[in-house]
Amino acid sequence: MTPLPLARATGFKMPDEAEPHARTFMQWPVNRVVHPDPEFLRMLQQSIADIANAIAAFEPVVMLMDRSFQHTARRMLSAGVEIWDIPPDDLWCRDAGPVFLRRDDHDTSGSRLAALSFNFNGWGNRQTHRNDGQVAARLAERLQIPLIDSGLVGEGGGVETDGHGTLLAHASCWAHENRNREPLDEIERRLLAALGGKRMIWAPGVKNLDITDFHIDALARFVGPGKVLIQLPERADPADPISVAAFETHDILKNARDAEGRPLEVIVIPDPWDTRVTAPDFVASYVNYYVCNGAVIAARFGDRDTDAEARRTLERLYPDREVVTLNVDAIGETGGGIHCATQQQPALS
Repeated sequence: MTPLPLARATGFKMPDEAEPHARTFMQWPVNRVVHPDPEFLRMLQQSIADIANAIAAFEPVVMLMDRSFQHTARRMLSAGVEIWDIPPDDLWCRDAGPVFLRRDDHDTSGSRLAALSFNFNGWGNRQTHRNDGQVAARLAERLQIPLIDSGLVGEGGGVETDGHGTLLAHASCWAHENRNREPLDEIERRLLAALGGKRMIWAPGVKNLDITDFHIDALARFVGPGKVLIQLPERADPADPISVAAFETHDILKNARDAEGRPLEVIVIPDPWDTRVTAPDFVASYVNYYVCNGAVIAARFGDRDTDAEARRTLERLYPDREVVTLNVDAIGETGGGIHCATQQQPALS
């Protein structure tokens, strides 16, 4: 892999997700150690297929899987979904896959696209990742683009960017002994250098309550320069550390400034409460949506009022895109959402 300084030194940066894409990558879950119930695994695969098929109506989609699963998967996937023989273990392409970086100058002496590796280790060796740990390198090889080592262990879902120099993250999933033992200021330096950022906004988050250590993309997302969408319960519950941390993140954002020195506009969307799935560890995140060419692909959870409010909010925030909502409860039961299952490859204009 190319050493850390290349990203910043050569002008690579992570674009905003809302910028045009060349394609979307996803992963086909198959590992029976991770998903031992065959019926639930089939439901999970159907949810992944539903997301891929929805995105494929707007842009190309590539599903990564071992070739031995292609016959079964092809029956669930639309013709707009291409299959590449790169085997994953699980579905989390946001975390196992590379973060794609783009260089916006048109110097023809080198690639304008690069793949950044966060050296995925199964969220601190909590889950098997023999194949997932190789996805970033295998994709870079297939695309024939440079693979850049971030100098960190982490996941793409653990950091947000506005595409204009501002990064947002929970410290709980970066300054964690199961990933990085360096001080937070060193982790910040490496993140900014790797993603082409100028300013970091940190919130504490919560360690060891979920497998990700509270990824930011399940709570708060940039929707444009100077604008953040965050999902909150009605009030913080002292018995629920996640809700307390969510309000702490909200307060930090209300007092933060972006890389251009602007105060942030913070838009709040409510948690659903009348959901189809009521398990305490079910992830019901409206903000874990995916922005693709011409559309926003988001989840609905069965709460008529908040599902409708979330849709209206996304339509207002993305007026030039169609909002498509899906039932992806099986993915929520495994701890994530639509954004966690996708990874964009930016277009080269």
